[in-house]
Amino acid sequence: MSFGRRSWQILALSMVLLSTAATAVSKRTGELTVFWGRNKEEGTLREACDTGLYNTVIISFYSVLGRGSYGVDLSGHPLDGVGTDIKRCQSKGIPVFLSIGSGGGGNGYSLSSSESAVAVADNLWNAYLGGGRSDVPRPFGDTVVDGIDFYIDNHQGAPDDLYDELARRLDGYNSQASVRKRVRLTATPRCALPQGRLETAMQTGLFERIHVRFYGDDECTHSNGAVDKHWDKWAARYPASQLYVGLAAAESGVPEGAAPPVEVYLKYLYYSLLPKVQSAPNYGGIMIWDRFSDKRTSYSGAVKGWASCSYAGCV
Repeated sequence: MSFGRRSWQILALSMVLLSTAATAVSKRTGELTVFWGRNKEEGTLREACDTGLYNTVIISFYSVLGRGSYGVDLSGHPLDGVGTDIKRCQSKGIPVFLSIGSGGGGNGYSLSSSESAVAVADNLWNAYLGGGRSDVPRPFGDTVVDGIDFYIDNHQGAPDDLYDELARRLDGYNSQASVRKRVRLTATPRCALPQGRLETAMQTGLFERIHVRFYGDDECTHSNGAVDKHWDKWAARYPASQLYVGLAAAESGVPEGAAPPVEVYLKYLYYSLLPKVQSAPNYGGIMIWDRFSDKRTSYSGAVKGWASCSYAGCV
């Protein structure tokens, strides 16, 4: 009789664990976003989309703005062909965004006035989005990117809070009857709150996705416990936005040239970090910085496998 009770207890516990596992699996969206455009050795945009790893690609960066001139810096990538590659990605159901700002480098930029914010929005609309004014060059030809990402690291000058005006102006194009494609907005801020340069912009509620960066500085490095410290605050502060945890492939702990499976180097990701971020009701996925490092480490291959629960032993 004692053995029978013990067996039922084990069976009941197993059923609870299976139920918990099913819930966890349902939270694993498998959505991966990657930044492309920071190193000419990373390959073409087309190649990135053809890997089948990424659900969204963000081109970086539109880093010349706010001073009467505008343009992109793709770190040596030729602009010819990028428009065709964007269309290739979009044909696979992979949206392509253009990120404004810069990550760690760049010459600095600013929005010195409301008029400057309006001018930047106008250039983005006519050069990369659904506009098409004849006097505005289109570096990607007639290709229309799916949206604009805000990655504001090297803003120079004051005030710092005009990015909300830029966001409102970009979103305002959606009300035009002739709009070819809806303008979608995302943000890629550092993990610390309050979020200085982007705080006012994100409070507009116009950003459908926020990629919270857990890399790049001591406070926001996931290995220093930044996820435990900040993630729940982000989830509570922006419940209407999908939150993506931003991770750097270069800081993944996978040695360059490591033989597969690279999962052996990433146990912390599975046992600690992913369960934490996936517990948020507005968890959306994982953002990878960047394609160059990811290509060298095969980081996304492991992350996507876990996120989609497709590897042996997944619970």
